[in-house]
Amino acid sequence: MLDVVKDLLIILVSSSLVSNIVLSQFQGLCPFLGVSKKIETAAGMGGAIIFVITLASTVAAAIYKFILVPLDIAYLQTIVFILVIAALVQFVEMFLKKYMQGLYQALGVYLPLITTNCAVLGIALTNVQKNYGIGYSIVSGFATAVGFTIAIVILAGIREKMEYNDIPESFQGMPIVLITAGLMAIAFCGFSGLL
Repeated sequence: MLDVVKDLLIILVSSSLVSNIVLSQFQGLCPFLGVSKKIETAAGMGGAIIFVITLASTVAAAIYKFILVPLDIAYLQTIVFILVIAALVQFVEMFLKKYMQGLYQALGVYLPLITTNCAVLGIALTNVQKNYGIGYSIVSGFATAVGFTIAIVILAGIREKMEYNDIPESFQGMPIVLITAGLMAIAFCGFSGLL
């Protein structure tokens, strides 16, 4: 039992900080760069990503273990995982449209783009490649999504502060955002000593 808790804790820290999906693996950059202009919007996107990745990891692991492997059709995993992710994103989009109009408007086109977000599909495939069971997949998916949320909220906070800085014209806009993201990635390399 103690070994399982230790393994889950290692997965939690590793997936959220050490191997951050955005800053170490460079997956999910589209919403990371596009939705990180305001902290509220970034936190909303982070919440949606946490929900989608955690649920997608759970459902994908269950489908892989109980349907794809027993029927010997594991080669269809990518197609099946994409369909699962698309259905979950549609559910999130309908929920936000009905109950959280402001956040739905703020996320705009980036909400449906969660369907094609390589971070969501990437973690589902990574869990299968690492032979994680359903419990480990849930923790891995949740920790990965929390790591994404940490990164996007930090970048949004920095971008809000940068609005008031005197930035040379050639660096204004996306160039300074990419430089900031690069510096964040370097800073997150410091977590590699944890494990």
